[in-house]
Amino acid sequence: MAAVDIDMPVDTEPQIRDQEDLEREAEGFKEQGNAYYSKKDYSEAFNYYTKAIDACPRNASYYGNRAATLMMLSRFREALEDSQQAVRLDDCFMKGHLREGKCHMSLGNAMAGSRCFQKVLELDPSNKEAKQEKKNAAALLEYEKMADFSFEKRDFRKVVYCMDRALALAPACHRFKIRKAECLALLGRYPEAQSVASDILRMDSTNADALYVRGLCLYYEDCIDKAVQFFVQALRMAPDHEKARLACRNAKALKAKKEEGNQAFKNCNYEAAYLLYTEALAIDPNNIKTNAKLYCNRATAGAKVKKLNQAIDDCTSAIKLDDTYIKAYLRRAQCYMDTEQYEEAVRDYEKVYQTEKTSDHKHLLKTAQMELKKSKRKDYYKVLGVGKNATEDEIKKAYRKRALMHHPDRHSGATPEVQKEEEKKFKEVGEAFTVLSDPKKKMRYDNGHDLENDGSFDGGDFDANNIFRAFFGGHGGGYSFDSSPDSGPGNFFFQFG
Repeated sequence: MAAVDIDMPVDTEPQIRDQEDLEREAEGFKEQGNAYYSKKDYSEAFNYYTKAIDACPRNASYYGNRAATLMMLSRFREALEDSQQAVRLDDCFMKGHLREGKCHMSLGNAMAGSRCFQKVLELDPSNKEAKQEKKNAAALLEYEKMADFSFEKRDFRKVVYCMDRALALAPACHRFKIRKAECLALLGRYPEAQSVASDILRMDSTNADALYVRGLCLYYEDCIDKAVQFFVQALRMAPDHEKARLACRNAKALKAKKEEGNQAFKNCNYEAAYLLYTEALAIDPNNIKTNAKLYCNRATAGAKVKKLNQAIDDCTSAIKLDDTYIKAYLRRAQCYMDTEQYEEAVRDYEKVYQTEKTSDHKHLLKTAQMELKKSKRKDYYKVLGVGKNATEDEIKKAYRKRALMHHPDRHSGATPEVQKEEEKKFKEVGEAFTVLSDPKKKMRYDNGHDLENDGSFDGGDFDANNIFRAFFGGHGGGYSFDSSPDSGPGNFFFQFG
């Protein structure tokens, strides 16, 4: 006889008992989790909620509780997953929808958050928390919109303002943090920008946007080689990162053009260096620190080819970009000295000495102050029409020419006003000759001493006619001017006794 398969009755009671035991165990874990949550020991609470989920994975409230714990630990992405699982298990679980919405908000997704809060209001139209959160979502969207508009207008301060307000509502949003950091860099607030980017990179070392901002800060601080490394790394993480690609190209071009200009300067090809620095300045107007150096470099090259006024303008441009740039002040001060603008030179050297009290800077300041003091008294070299390095013979020749030109007898037929003016010039010529023809007086004059105040020259006893007679006639000699037709107007001759 053939064997017959018989279905034996299955005892389901142990399985039911096992399930009930698991549920009781899960509830116990949940209660322990609640206790730790109340003590703000969120790590232990997380562990017990996890045990509850492992024991009973179909209970929506366990996921909801663990989501709340993860939110307190600022682990919003994990909290979002638990919240979403909770509402998948129970679509009417209002706390689950609220937590999902809050997680979306914290991560910067206002649209998704608003949908979650709307779901809560459909379940409970009077829910105050959902109403307020929905308003927050609308405000977050408005801040994003304002920031986008302001960024296009290059109003970076307004963008930072908007992002600060947005981050108050979405504290875990990397996108908002990156936008704020980028604008801080564009505003020249590099330490703040670096801090924000570095915080993100500690959490996510592959974040291309944070790598780009970190590189941008280095680029704007004139650390171009390091900046390029960060831009390249950002492009490895995100090959289509357009901002990183453009910044990398600009950085390389700027470095190459600047180095080309420096090499031309070293080769004493100053005109070429001037043009190369000009080309470099056109590459990226936003790079303030590098452009300040380029302006100063171009000023140095310009001074070499006697473009002193342009050099002064370039130094001023450099200082506007970086008002702590000592080299620019020094270069401009030297140009002011070369163009005899001593008051301006003194101001620049004072600024330098206040910042860096070195012996060299003190000497430069004293020299400028001395030249300023000298410039405010009579310039005897200009009176005689000679340079400051004129020889003794050149000074005598100049005196001969100017004394005869302004002698009162030569202008005896002129109006009283002209006679008075010429007499004044005649005296100044004699005064200048008295000082510059005497080696000791000349040395003291050249060193900036006031000859009238130290007894070396007493202007009250000065007699220009005596100097003139001593120079032209000697003892007993005389002179007169002959303006007869035969000798021509204003000719002179000497009569000796």
